[in-house]
Amino acid sequence: MAAETNQKVEFDGALGERLAAAISWPQGKTRAFALFAHCFSCSKDFVASRRLSNALTEHGFAVLRFDFTGLGRSGGDFSDTNFSTNVQDLIAAASWLEENYDAPSLLVGHSLGGAAVFAAAPEIPSIKAVASIGAPSNSVHVLQQFTCSIEDIEANGEGEVDLGGRPFKIKKQFLDDVRSFDLGAQIAKFRGAKLILHSPVDNVVGIDNAERIFKSAKHSKSFISLDDADHLLTKLEHASYAAEVIAAWAERYIPMEKSDTKNEGHVLAAESGEGKFHLNVDASGHPLTIDEPLAVGGSDRGPTPYDLLAAALGGCTTLTLRMYADRKKWPVNHIETRVEHKKHHAEDCEACGEGREGRVDVFTRFIHIEGELDKEQRHRMLEIADKCPVHLTLEKSSVIKTLLGQ
Repeated sequence: MAAETNQKVEFDGALGERLAAAISWPQGKTRAFALFAHCFSCSKDFVASRRLSNALTEHGFAVLRFDFTGLGRSGGDFSDTNFSTNVQDLIAAASWLEENYDAPSLLVGHSLGGAAVFAAAPEIPSIKAVASIGAPSNSVHVLQQFTCSIEDIEANGEGEVDLGGRPFKIKKQFLDDVRSFDLGAQIAKFRGAKLILHSPVDNVVGIDNAERIFKSAKHSKSFISLDDADHLLTKLEHASYAAEVIAAWAERYIPMEKSDTKNEGHVLAAESGEGKFHLNVDASGHPLTIDEPLAVGGSDRGPTPYDLLAAALGGCTTLTLRMYADRKKWPVNHIETRVEHKKHHAEDCEACGEGREGRVDVFTRFIHIEGELDKEQRHRMLEIADKCPVHLTLEKSSVIKTLLGQ
């Protein structure tokens, strides 16, 4: 699994407070944006939240996860929130994504966050698919997690509850909101694709909740059992499995954009909007990325242009040698070419030749060949390396024409 690449961001929530968020970016081209909603007593930095988001990036999804108002690092007072404001926070997050990057296509929610994404989905036009993990079939279920007396909150207007070992103040308006919210109607209202994941041994939100959600949902809908997973997906393999299933399922409803540059020799490099220097590249129908190192203001999520140029030289060298060895029927088992690129002053570079001035680019190849070749054969392979097409192109002068597109 590739290393997780996170970008910290903030946006205004439903109550006007600044909400702390993070975008997990894929290493390559972004398929689409997804929104992740954490469980009631969790945060965006909860271990399952990070694992699920990171695994989704492996399938090309950029994932925005955030702390709901009054939770985690977000501003606001939790006692002023309720289930409806959580839903509105999700809608605000979707609007922020659309304004700054692109509208989200996928919603993923864990526990009460799963109920929230089902409630928010009909209100976000760009959403094509929703996945829930261990979600309750109604928002009233959260009241079962309160360790204080509901009657005390009713009588006094507020009360302190324990959620995940932390104290929170709950007001009566919270109780009124969850009791009046019709989650089943929202589930039925959303006509996009739905995936319900639930563990049959979940002792926090019973499996019967998944059954009720499934019955409320219209097609297309699917159910996946998480077998022996606990409610919080505390084991890495359970969180990873859930994310892999969601990502594979979502690809059917959110396919990668098709390329219009299928023929060899056609390359499109365009700003992605996902970083100062991050580019999406279509190389004859093959997606790539270009970026710059963190030290110069990039996000280091792809090779630099010169890295790609060195890769072209190394790749062409290896392919040329392989074709020559096969044609000669020489016993070559493996070939690899390492390329180093540096800029040198012409007067300090013995290999640069005469007539060169200023700084010149020097590409140094280190070729490793495994096989039973004698000294003469190896010397011949070294000569053939200089005949690789990219080598010849770099040595000769090229003609570059530049036109303004329409």
